[in-house]
This record gives sequence, structure tokens and C-alpha cells, in this order.
Amino acid sequence: MGKDHIIEDYLARPYWLIDILPKQVPANGQGQYFEIEKFYLSHPQVELLYRKFANLLLKLYCYDDIAVCGYDGEWTDHPSPDVLFEWMMSRQPIHVLLKSADAMIVAHGDDTYMTLYGPDEATLQLVDMLASAEGLFVWKR
Repeated sequence: MGKDHIIEDYLARPYWLIDILPKQVPANGQGQYFEIEKFYLSHPQVELLYRKFANLLLKLYCYDDIAVCGYDGEWTDHPSPDVLFEWMMSRQPIHVLLKSADAMIVAHGDDTYMTLYGPDEATLQLVDMLASAEGLFVWKR
């Protein structure tokens, strides 16, 4: 099965956000969402944020074998922790398959969140615990 077909299959599933905020900001919100987002995507905050994302993925890797489609467009089975960390910190788009959980996490370097597609209840609970330990929130979109 090709890379695009695998990714498309997961993108059609229900998804949750792993986010810096505990819920979606209302469209008519009175706050400064875009200014705050811009702040978190600037140096040095973005490095701190993506370190949290990398930490979550590395800890999750302890519980499930993964395959990663990095910015090179190729799938890599069980990458080394150093490589996974480097990919996350590069802020290039990556797709992380949680093999036995049959779920996928997507990260883009221009977002303040990652997206978790198709998790079962046990995986969702584990991701929620790991996200909480990093000061992040998981909520259904």
C-alpha cells in the first residue's frame, strides 16, 4: 500500500488535537488567538513547544512500534530516538503510525498542535496522560 493511500485512510477517521489549549477558541472570541499563536510559533517558544511534542512521541514510542513518514516522503520503520527527535525539531511535516494501536499522529511545523487520527480508547487515554505530563491538552475536534 502506497504512502498516500495509508495517510488518506487515517485522515478519513475521527480525530483529536494535541494542543496548547484545552478546547477550541470560538470563532467570535474576544481574545487575541492569532497574536498568541504567532507568539508560540516564534523563537524560542516554538522550540519549547516542539520539544514537548517530541517528548510525547518519544514516550509514546515506548508503548508502540512506529513508522514515520518524514519530510523525505519515505516511511521509516522504528526510527532511532535521535532521528525521531531531529525530525520533530526540524518542524517539517511528519506522519507517525502507531502500528499496533492502528492510529496516526500528524505534526506540521506551522501549527501549535498535532493531530491524532483513529485512536482506540486505550491509545487515547495514554496520549492524554502523556500530553498532560507535557502541559498539553487532548480534545476531540
